[in-house]
Amino acid sequence: MRILDVAEVTSYLKLLLEEDPILSDVWIRGEVTNLMRSTAGHIYFSLAANGSILSCALFRGSQRGLLALPRNGERVLAHGRISVYESRGVYQLYVDNVAPEGVGELQLQFEELRRRLEAEGLFRTDRKRTLPTVPHTIGVVTSPTGAVWHDIQTVIRRRFPLVQLILAPSTVQGPDAPESLVAALNALQHVDGVDVIIVARGGGSAEDLACFNDERLARAIFASRIPVVSAVGHETDVTIADLVADVRAPTPSAAAELVVPNQDDLRSVLESLLASAHATTLQRISDCRGPLLVAHGRIARRNPISMIARARQDVDALISRAETLALARIERARASVQQSRQNATHLDPRSILQRGYAIVTTTREPVRRVRSASEAGAAGQLDLTYIDGTVRVRTNVSEH
Repeated sequence: MRILDVAEVTSYLKLLLEEDPILSDVWIRGEVTNLMRSTAGHIYFSLAANGSILSCALFRGSQRGLLALPRNGERVLAHGRISVYESRGVYQLYVDNVAPEGVGELQLQFEELRRRLEAEGLFRTDRKRTLPTVPHTIGVVTSPTGAVWHDIQTVIRRRFPLVQLILAPSTVQGPDAPESLVAALNALQHVDGVDVIIVARGGGSAEDLACFNDERLARAIFASRIPVVSAVGHETDVTIADLVADVRAPTPSAAAELVVPNQDDLRSVLESLLASAHATTLQRISDCRGPLLVAHGRIARRNPISMIARARQDVDALISRAETLALARIERARASVQQSRQNATHLDPRSILQRGYAIVTTTREPVRRVRSASEAGAAGQLDLTYIDGTVRVRTNVSEH
């Protein structure tokens, strides 16, 4: 006989409950009683039905995003797992979702999937990618026969007709729709040049939109290498595809407006940029003109051709000045020569002889000019030279 202590029995029962596939993921219906909120924010209550009571614990971390918080006296559906609270040896429901009893099955499935995917991080805002400002190619996952495809083409053609649209046809309603949507989305992953993908469908009932709450589609959108815009139903409709997509658009037409710019706005921006660039360029040219003119002047002054021209001009000026100085000196020399000639003419003995004078010289060697009567008397014999010849005479000195 095997004997167990209390802790071993409690642990064994906890293990059995947590490994049970039904009790580890279960929805339980009942009336809320004995509700109490702890100072830490946890909610403890009981579910009562047909005389039975089940203890429940809703921790603070599981309360965010619930459809409703439990209140005493309300009939609710609580989702969670059955386990054992070991310190007291009682089993209880650890709640992670609560919904009013009147909520339909589709809504419960939606809430359960939403909370599970959110816990995995598929809805994190920090992983969502921004859309390209000016896309070249847009992929569209939708029905080829519905109004949605026509509306998207119309909006794109009006706003930015340069973009290329690629349709990945898909069923958007019915049991085969999730698989068809995933196949179309995955097909676009292998098309070169696709910048953004729109997953779209028009409005409909919750049953019509159920395919966009499929886990397979959510994971395909999450795994897409291309940014995804979800545009499903009307503005008030929210699907799992909307939550996991990079951008949610309220309608397919709004999605088309989100993914492309308005060509009129782009034209205005370009015109403004061109005007600004023109004004900036003119101002820059104006700012640079002064320094350029100064630099041009410096270059011109240092230009060999200009320097040669200035040197040639200086040489010409020097030559002209030299010519002027030379001519002046020649004129002065000519005047001096002329003056000397006149002086020589005046001093030329022949000019004296032409006026009737004679040159008196001695006849004996050395011949010398006689300048006085006493010299003439002492000489005894003299030569008198006239303009036309010489006469020799004897002297006869007389006393005065």
